[in-house]
Amino acid sequence: MTPTAEPPQGNHRATYREVLAEPRFRLLFSTRAVAITADALRITTFSVLVFSATGSALLSALAFGIGFIPQLFGSLLLGSLADRLPPRALITGGYALTCVAALLLALVRMPIAASLGVVALVALATPVFHGASSRLVAQSLEGDAYVLGRSLNNIAASGAQLFGLALGGAVVAALGPRRALAVSAVLHLGCALAIRIRLPRLQPGEFGGTPGSAGGDGGAVRASLHGAGLLLRGRTVRRLMLAQWLPVALVAGAEGLIVAYAGEHRFAPGWYAVLMGCLPVGMLVGDLLVGRLLRPPARERLVVPLVVLAGLPLVGFAAEPGVGVSCCLLLLCGFGYAYGLGLQRPFLDALPQDGQGQAFGLLGSGSMTLQGVGPVCLGAVAAGIGTGGAIALAGGAVALTAGWILTWHPSASPLPAPNHSTGSENSTEQHACSPPAQ
Repeated sequence: MTPTAEPPQGNHRATYREVLAEPRFRLLFSTRAVAITADALRITTFSVLVFSATGSALLSALAFGIGFIPQLFGSLLLGSLADRLPPRALITGGYALTCVAALLLALVRMPIAASLGVVALVALATPVFHGASSRLVAQSLEGDAYVLGRSLNNIAASGAQLFGLALGGAVVAALGPRRALAVSAVLHLGCALAIRIRLPRLQPGEFGGTPGSAGGDGGAVRASLHGAGLLLRGRTVRRLMLAQWLPVALVAGAEGLIVAYAGEHRFAPGWYAVLMGCLPVGMLVGDLLVGRLLRPPARERLVVPLVVLAGLPLVGFAAEPGVGVSCCLLLLCGFGYAYGLGLQRPFLDALPQDGQGQAFGLLGSGSMTLQGVGPVCLGAVAAGIGTGGAIALAGGAVALTAGWILTWHPSASPLPAPNHSTGSENSTEQHACSPPAQ
């Protein structure tokens, strides 16, 4: 490629129509949206089932979070399989495994500890399936189309979670929790069949693996730990992962206090649900506008301002606002989540080609785990300073994270065009947004 060809590539703004025209992405996108709906249905229904059996709010909360917290350990121990095994088999197996777990919960009356163990085991394997899917997306979409693909996934995830939560309440009311779990199983089975039938079977060279590379369990664990260590020791990859983890975890911690905040301030019944819905609505709007209207360099320049936007509105909760102001603050906070779009291309460019699947799995599992830990930590803080103060503290911490990102993210100038679009042979320290030498 000649030097004169690089700037247009870096500034090209893709369209959602262009992204959805890619058959492989369209299949992965649609099945993932259905699976997220099924996951939300399964998680909420399982929590209801545990509470109805035990009457324990603690066990009910544990049932809600048990599908998130083990994911980081699964990524560290098994993440390398996302790069070593055929993606069609992995993704199909992931949906099938989740289907079997939901059926077990629906049909077999197990002790609570055993039920929690089933969900935790699925969570351990989840990063492998998600890593394989994300790697396939990165190989299917190039340049800005990849960033818009991530934007579409974010939009679909937010919408599917909202729909799944609403569907869960309706299905549990109509059918009962066990039949609702069976509905979740059927949805996951449909996703598994769609991937198995419509996704081509790729040869090892097409997805980056090598024949016989899967090895035994011990080899997979050693390779996963080694690969995770290499990724996290790379300063660039580590910074980009932390930049995508920390603001989301802090905002999730604040989100976990919304119900308590509404209760403390005696908001009318049902308003807590409106407040909780403001964040995903803001996320939907932010991803849509930033992803569709801005060119790649503009998104990358706006990373720090958008992180600030995700944090500063939460500081306003220190003034104990009423319902209307609280809704506006949470909408603005959700809009700031679009900062992640400006980090997608630099993150992809930073990854070694033979470790993309594990890196995507680690990125997603770390985010999910921290989102499970965030509410626990902020809940402990709220016990001392009140929910409004704890939410404001989370917002201030997000703003401090923006200041840290500013120390290494060159937001004052556009990033140069990436050297590749689906990964490279470069080390994890090389990407278009590398920090200046210190």
